[in-house]
Amino acid sequence: MPRIKIGLKEIDTNIFLAPLSACSDLAFRLLARSHGAKFCFFEMIDSRSLKYGSPRSERILRTCPQDQPIAAQLLGSNPEEMLQAAQAILKRTPVSFIDINAACPARKVFRKGAGSCFLQDAVPLYRIIERMAKALPIPITVKMRVGLSEVDIPKAVEFAKGCESAGASALFVHGRTRSQENYGPVHYGAIRAIKNALNIPIFGSGNILNPPLAKKMFDETGCDGILIAKGSFGNPFIFQEIETYLETGIWNPTTDIKIKLTILIKHLSLIREIEGARQDWRIGELGRICLWYLKGFVEASRMRARIFTARSDQELLEYIQTIEGN
Repeated sequence: MPRIKIGLKEIDTNIFLAPLSACSDLAFRLLARSHGAKFCFFEMIDSRSLKYGSPRSERILRTCPQDQPIAAQLLGSNPEEMLQAAQAILKRTPVSFIDINAACPARKVFRKGAGSCFLQDAVPLYRIIERMAKALPIPITVKMRVGLSEVDIPKAVEFAKGCESAGASALFVHGRTRSQENYGPVHYGAIRAIKNALNIPIFGSGNILNPPLAKKMFDETGCDGILIAKGSFGNPFIFQEIETYLETGIWNPTTDIKIKLTILIKHLSLIREIEGARQDWRIGELGRICLWYLKGFVEASRMRARIFTARSDQELLEYIQTIEGN
């Protein structure tokens, strides 16, 4: 598997698990790592939540020695606040680099002048990159999109070049516009244009749901690495499957429901081990995880109805175990 260099940091893979807000917690990452994920991000963190020490930021930064190497992605628009948040992270845990989110399409984020709002005015982003790159001992990277409501390749390239000039050591390029959110076709040509115009590593992102689509991203864009997001939901096998497919051209997708249920039980057990028992008010979150693993199976709708009647995580786990045993 190819190594990649971001700044002075050498990483043993070019296939990364994305910073998946409200999804890629410690349990998710440990499960992914056990199936071939060699580099992960924490969930996206709001710089202000770190400043005020919110319980959510504490939960997001929960980690362990097996959860390495790892990077953090920060959301925010104030250079000093972003720097202080990055410094707070470095005091807690070693990270390979800090990524600045310039891609989040959420309306509430856009209104704060953060995330994909930087595509509208990049100057504040460049100031953040410069401030952090000069003050921190680790590389700074940026996650971006290729437009607001439509793809504009020259503007996307100009935006990316500005990030590089400001001190970014790599770019993670989601090949969709803000208005597309996480749906619709990926514009491989825009990612390729950015790759051809810059000298720093470029990662392709968007619609990498299986090994053939991972290869398509590499082939169509010439990117240096890829970022796996929704393709990992209920499918921690995707990392090893992509490596095997890129090396051999062979892909044997995991479709056996028994295997999927076994991994789901492990996922739920990890959450319980890390966070403790949950009562009914948290079942919605656990149920969502169950649906990742059950998607596409004939009995999924019946199982779905039963999952959301559970009154505790223990009851939910026992129900999944009865399905596995049938």
